[in-house]
Amino acid sequence: MSLRTAHTGLNVTDLDRSLAFYRDVLGFALLAEGKEEGRRYALLGDGGDQPVVTLWQQSEGGYDAGRPGLHHLAFTAGSIERVRAYESALRAYGVDFHHEGVVAHREGAASGGIFFHDPDGIRLEISATEGAEGAPAPHESAPTCGFF
Repeated sequence: MSLRTAHTGLNVTDLDRSLAFYRDVLGFALLAEGKEEGRRYALLGDGGDQPVVTLWQQSEGGYDAGRPGLHHLAFTAGSIERVRAYESALRAYGVDFHHEGVVAHREGAASGGIFFHDPDGIRLEISATEGAEGAPAPHESAPTCGFF
């Protein structure tokens, strides 16, 4: 038996705000949207016809990192240059970053990325498998993505 992630569903407090962020800033395409009161949702993809992220407007408050559930959602950008392009777009949008700039996944690692929060405070990562050589590692030998 071999399983792969089909999509990641996120509960959001304001679908319009989250849709603008994931579509307009992160570049996901809107595949489908439900607008019925009490059942608002959006299915977002990356150019194909399969959803990558689904947004469900059925939450109140903000993301609580102290509760069991989603730790963070990580995306790969293919290159460190693409990671930096996303960083620029996210800064222009006013996103809350957890670390300053690109950081390594651990001390001496070639992989690394940026760590930030979506409009509901959900922790997100955009990384590349190489190109972060020499970037700081916030937690030395522990994985950076595990402690933010």
